[in-house]
Amino acid sequence: MNQESLYAKAGVDIEKANRLVDKIRSVVSSTYTKGVITEIGGFAGLFALDHDNYEAPVLVSSTDGVGTKLKIAFLTGRHDTVGIDLVAMCVNDVVVTGAQPLFFLDYFATGKLSEDIASAVIKGIAKGCKIAGCALIGGETAEMPGMYKADEYDLAGFSVGVVDRARIIDGSEIGVGHEIIGVNSSGLHSNGYSLVRKIFFEEMGLDPGERLEGLAGRTLGEELLVPTRIYAKTVMNLIRTFKIDGIVHLTGGGFQDNIPRVLPRSCKAVIQKGTWYVHPIFKAVKKYGKVPEEEMLRTFNCGIGMIFIVPAAQSQDVLLQLKALGEEAFVIGKVEKHSEGEEMVEFTGGELF
Repeated sequence: MNQESLYAKAGVDIEKANRLVDKIRSVVSSTYTKGVITEIGGFAGLFALDHDNYEAPVLVSSTDGVGTKLKIAFLTGRHDTVGIDLVAMCVNDVVVTGAQPLFFLDYFATGKLSEDIASAVIKGIAKGCKIAGCALIGGETAEMPGMYKADEYDLAGFSVGVVDRARIIDGSEIGVGHEIIGVNSSGLHSNGYSLVRKIFFEEMGLDPGERLEGLAGRTLGEELLVPTRIYAKTVMNLIRTFKIDGIVHLTGGGFQDNIPRVLPRSCKAVIQKGTWYVHPIFKAVKKYGKVPEEEMLRTFNCGIGMIFIVPAAQSQDVLLQLKALGEEAFVIGKVEKHSEGEEMVEFTGGELF
């Protein structure tokens, strides 16, 4: 018996991994942009930076995963959307600096490789890359028996973008009087799923195929698998035309933890509740989980996936442009003077839900 068959007996099938590479080759290459100078299957991905378009290019990188949202994919047997989430969670963090996403790499780890599952996941990653306008230039598939349950896996993603040093958006020019524009999310995105699963599946004992009132006809599983919005092309469009002084990707930590990441210490964000659309899934989480509103705002995006902080004189023009791009956008607050001892994010208005 040769060494390879012994390895297969131990749970690692090299031939299956090779077949997967052949299966996804055309899917991956369909994401390639002109900077790609490598082919799938090499030791590393190569990308040529176009120096002609940048005076002082700065590379911007981000890495993330999908988290326990993957558990919903395992429960439902649907694996074609979590790859979009993976790309979104990385490239949305890159574009808030004003950087154009260039390329993406993924890491797929599983206990026993299923070609169908892995192929569905990677097709989702490729779809996300196309939406973001970046190339999928490499990745790793690791079969690790004993580390994961059968048909379960974990995902990690790595994104790199580029921005001219003079055009980096870092929040340093935000001042009192700036207005805060929120752009709708598609739902939960990829945060808070440990709490969501605890409420719906552990405490309520629901099945992913069940339907809750108000979820637009979708099953619970379908609603929980709605992929994270990718805002890359929207951001790139806006910054070509407008002075955008701060951009916030609203992820785990919600409004309270994410907005201060771009605010000068002399400023605070005052958010007016009731100025944007809140998806029914957030109302269901709050209602059935008896989650306090303050915790909802700190755990979930609550309907706002991306925030733009702009000079007040430009806010209406930015809103019109966002709507022309097909986005649902709202002025949700303003920047005010921050005093010692105050919170960096304050909420006004009545209850959100």
